[in-house]
Amino acid sequence: MIHPRRATRALALLLCLGFPSARGWAQATESSSQLGTVQYTISLAHAETHRVHVHIDLPAGGSERELQLPVWNAVYEVRDFAQFVNWIKASTPAQPLPVLKLDKSRWRVGGAENGAAVDYQILADQPGPYNAQLNSHHAFFNLAEILMYPVDARAAPVSVRFADVPSGWRVATALKSTRGAFAAENYDRLVDSPIEIGSFQEADLEEGGGHYRIVVDADAADYDLETILPMIRRMVAAATGWMNDRPFQEYLFIYHFPHEVGGGGMEHAFSTAIDVNAGVLRAQPEVLPDVTAHEFFHLWNVKRIRPQSLEPVDYTKENYTPALWFSEGVTSTVSDYIQLRAGLLDEPRYLERLARQIRQLQSRPAHLTQSAEESSLDTWLEKYPYYRLPARSISYYNKGELLGVLLDLELREATQGQASLRDVFQWMNANFAQRSRFFADSQAVRQAAEAVCHCDLVNFFVRYVAGTEELPYDRLFATVGLRLNRETITIGDPGFTATRDFGSAPAVTTLQAGSRAAHAGLAVGDAIVELNGKPTGPDFDDRLNALRPDDSLRLKVRGAAGEREIRWKVGSKPELELQLKDVDNITPQQKARRAGWLRGESQGDAHP
Repeated sequence: MIHPRRATRALALLLCLGFPSARGWAQATESSSQLGTVQYTISLAHAETHRVHVHIDLPAGGSERELQLPVWNAVYEVRDFAQFVNWIKASTPAQPLPVLKLDKSRWRVGGAENGAAVDYQILADQPGPYNAQLNSHHAFFNLAEILMYPVDARAAPVSVRFADVPSGWRVATALKSTRGAFAAENYDRLVDSPIEIGSFQEADLEEGGGHYRIVVDADAADYDLETILPMIRRMVAAATGWMNDRPFQEYLFIYHFPHEVGGGGMEHAFSTAIDVNAGVLRAQPEVLPDVTAHEFFHLWNVKRIRPQSLEPVDYTKENYTPALWFSEGVTSTVSDYIQLRAGLLDEPRYLERLARQIRQLQSRPAHLTQSAEESSLDTWLEKYPYYRLPARSISYYNKGELLGVLLDLELREATQGQASLRDVFQWMNANFAQRSRFFADSQAVRQAAEAVCHCDLVNFFVRYVAGTEELPYDRLFATVGLRLNRETITIGDPGFTATRDFGSAPAVTTLQAGSRAAHAGLAVGDAIVELNGKPTGPDFDDRLNALRPDDSLRLKVRGAAGEREIRWKVGSKPELELQLKDVDNITPQQKARRAGWLRGESQGDAHP
C-alpha cells in the first residue's frame, strides 16, 4: 500500500496470537473445507443512508456457530468495524435462533446444526481504497470490513451476490463470476478482492500475455483515460520484465479521483484500488504512475513474497512484523526503478526524489533511536498523533526505500556490478513465492542477498536494518559517481507540524509558541482541508516544504473552533539542504555502474 502520510515520498509468529500450530491450522483448514459453501448476499437497497444489509446462508455444521467481523483490514490499524453494526439476527425456516454477543466483534448463533440464515445491517460510508462505502453514486467494498466469517469455516468455499443494484450499475472485481455470484475458495481470498459497483468507465489492454482491466470512477472532466492506458502499458511491461514473471492471467486496476481529501493505494493479489485527489492529479500528474507502480509491484512483494510473521492473518488483533521496511519501503525502491525503465521517470527527477527521501529521514531525530525493524513493529501506533512526531518515530516506507537503494549499491560493489537488488527479488520469487513458502523476515532478506552476491552482509543488516547507525550514503553513492552535497540554507517555517493518518486530512500535531501560525489562530488538532486554495493530498508535505520565507500561507481548517480560513506570512529557519551531484572526475566505471543501477539491472545483463 502507499500510506498517504508517506507518499511524498522480532515478533513471535501468529501461533502465539491464538492461532493453532501449523499442523493444527492444516487440520482446521481440511475440516472446514468439508463444509458447504458459505453464501453472502449484500443488498444495496439503502444506498442513500449508507446502510448495507448482509444476509449469510450458513451451511450445516456445529450446533453453535461463532461469527467474527474483522477488527482491521487493508491498513495496519485496528479500526473495529463492529462499531458500524446496527443489529444482527439469525433464524431457520422454522424459527428464530438465539444470537449472543461474545465480545466487541464476535457473535455466537445457537441451534445452527442444520444451517442458519444470519442477517445484519452495517453502515458503510468511508471513502478511499482502504475502506467500504455505499452511497447513491457508487459502492466500493473491502469486503473484510462488512462481511463476518464463521470461525469454524474460514477456509470453506464462499460466494457473494449483490441484490437491489441500481439500474445501470455494473460490478468490477477480480473475483470469478459464476451463475450471478462471485466465488472464492475461502474467506481470505474473497476479502482480498475489492469490489467497485457503479456506472464507471472502463477499458482493457493486453500486454505481454496478460489481460488488464482498467476501471475509473470519477468525473469525466477530471481525467483522460487515453493518457492513463499508455502509462499502465509501459509500467506493467517494465515490472513484469524486471521480475521476469507474470503470476496472473488477468489483473484489475480500480481508480477513484475524488474531489474531497483522499489519496493512496491498496494492493491485492489480482487487483489494486487507487485514489488520487482530482486537484492533485491535475497539478501533479506524476503522482498517478508513482502510486500505480508501487501498488502493482506489491503483487510480488508482500502478496506473494510474503513475510512469515504476517501469516496466517489474525483478523481479531494486531499482526506484528519487523519486515515492513522491506515489504513496503523496498517496494518504493523498486517502483522508482520500474518507472525509470518505463520512461516515466528520468535521472534528474529520480535523484531529486532520492535526495528528498534522505532529507526526510535525516530531519527526523528519531532516526537515531528507532530502527527500520522497530518502525515496522510500531506501525500500529501510527494512528496516534504523538507517535507521528519527528522526535518519536521514523517511517519504514522512507528508511526502507533508502535501505533498498543502499543494499542494491552494496551488492553491485561487492560483485563488480554483476549482482543487484533485481537478483534478490528474482531469487526470493523463485525460492519463496513460487514454492508457496513465506520468508523469515529480515533474516531471510539478508540470506537471499548473500545468496546472489556470495558475500557477507551481516554488518549491513545489523548496523542499518536492526540498528540505528547513520546510513553509509557517501561510501555507496560514490560507487555510482555521486556525492551527497550538504549546504545550510534558509527555508520557510510555517510554525507548525502536521501529520496525516490513512485517508484523512493532515492534522496539526505541534504548534510553535508565539509563532505567526499561533497568532493567526491555528490550533493543535486542527484538520487542514486546503492549503492555498487547493485540497490537501499526498503532496501536502512537498507543498508545505516548498514555501519560502514571507510567502503567504492560507489554510482552510476544521477543529474545535469550527471550519475557518486563516492566513499568515511564513517565517524562516535554517535547514540542511541535500543534493546528489556528480563527483569530481567521474570515471567510466562509475558511469557504467550508474547506468546499470538506474535501469535496475546488473551490469552483466545491462544493454550496451
